[in-house]
Amino acid sequence: MIFAIDFDGTLAVRDSVDALLESFADARWRQIEQDWLDGRITAVECMRRQLRLVKADRLTLETYFRSIQLDASFLPFLRHVRGFAEIAIISDGLAHSIATATRAANIPPLAIFANTLHFTPDGLDISFPHRDPACADGNGVCKCAIARKLAAAAEGPIVLIGDGKSDACLAAHAEIVFAKSSLAKHCQHAGIPFHPFQTFADVLRVVKGWPQPAREKHRNVAS
Repeated sequence: MIFAIDFDGTLAVRDSVDALLESFADARWRQIEQDWLDGRITAVECMRRQLRLVKADRLTLETYFRSIQLDASFLPFLRHVRGFAEIAIISDGLAHSIATATRAANIPPLAIFANTLHFTPDGLDISFPHRDPACADGNGVCKCAIARKLAAAAEGPIVLIGDGKSDACLAAHAEIVFAKSSLAKHCQHAGIPFHPFQTFADVLRVVKGWPQPAREKHRNVAS
């Protein structure tokens, strides 16, 4: 099985990109965000325009990335599930900030699928190596395509853990969904079964209740 884990608002306590923009970009980023939420622009256009508003030197930005607060209950969850499942962070956020934040928190290296951050002389830019032009939601990272590929390699189901709009498409295709915030509201509206959660401690309690034979089966596949 593959655990497809969102970052911003899920592994990270809050949306780290929004916090970045609040600290280092002018107020125009909020209108750009609203244009995306209202469907007037794609997620790709939203991220590109917002990050180009960031004005700070690299040292300042790296210090911010190291300060991103992560869910303290993630490590116990990770220790439990990595014996029988594959784990990947699949985010429509920034791969560099995810790698920096998880390294600062002493989280063991995990597969990260996210957008590529570029440092410019006075700020940031972005590119989208995991973009799929056919992605129905227009995200920079097509979570569905990545999760399907990983699940095929693991020969098991997809377990999604997420909180937001970029997780909505994958929620319709994953075998098991853990959802909070706007993703939980989406699942309720769309009739998608899900486990509500607030922290990875909640997820761990559910996973520990899964039948032992199923866990053993997936441990053998992963090995």
